[in-house]
Parts: sequence; C-alpha cells; structure tokens
Amino acid sequence: MEWWEDRILSAQNGTNPMLILETNAGYAVFGDVQFLPGYCVLLPKHEVSSLNDLELEERTQFLQDMSLVGDAIIKVCNPSRVNYDILSNTDKFLHAHIFPRYIWEDKERQKMPVWTYDKSNWSNEETLYSEEKHGQLKQMIKSKLDEIVRK
Repeated sequence: MEWWEDRILSAQNGTNPMLILETNAGYAVFGDVQFLPGYCVLLPKHEVSSLNDLELEERTQFLQDMSLVGDAIIKVCNPSRVNYDILSNTDKFLHAHIFPRYIWEDKERQKMPVWTYDKSNWSNEETLYSEEKHGQLKQMIKSKLDEIVRK
C-alpha cells in the first residue's frame, strides 16, 4: 500500500513524507500542492467520517490544533489571512485544510474559496510538493508549530 492510500495510518507509522508534526489531536501534514505556499492539512488520530463523530473533548482539541497550525503558518509565511476548510466531500474522512491566503493573489480571487482555483493547480508539476522546492518551508512550519504546541 502506498502512503497516500491511508494518510492517517502512514502518519501513525512514519511513512507519510508529508508529516510535519503529531499534535494532541492529530497529525499536521504539508499539502500535496503548494500553489499557496504553506498549505497544510490536519488529520485526526483515528479515522472518522466527520468532526461530529469525535467526542466533544477530541473535537475541541482537533479544532484547537487546527488553529495552532494556522498560527504557525501565519508566523512563517506572513499571509494576509488563513482559511480553514473541513469538507470531506471527496475524501470521506475528517481532515481540515489550512490555506494561507496572500495579497499577491488576484483581488477577485482573494474573495473566493480556494476550491474555485482552476483544477490544474491541484496537479501542476510546478506546485506539486518537492523536498527541493518546499522542504525548507515545511521545516520552518514544523519548527514553529513544535514551538507553539510545546508551550
């Protein structure tokens, strides 16, 4: 099985190359694409289909950890804002997308959800994660998130 076929299990067993850091409620991972540099995803510790399937304490911790990933992105990437999305429409398990948004995006684009970007952004070779292009940014977010989480 390839790591992307079960992202949570591969984060648990250390084979997910996108893993940034284990948090209290899950696993912060770097986004497969980086057309918005610093894009991350928070995976839960165990597979559930929605946020509401978690017990209240776990749910609260997941949302807090999601915001802490956002804090790390803000400190490292200096975006104009951060968007948080929990959709689970395509991948039918809980996961939170954490998207930095930037002033350099087209003005009209800044007002729209990330999902309205052209589909090519999700498979563009130029923005697909590569250690060479994005490894330093991933490491900087990891260091900052570790500092925030460990406080």
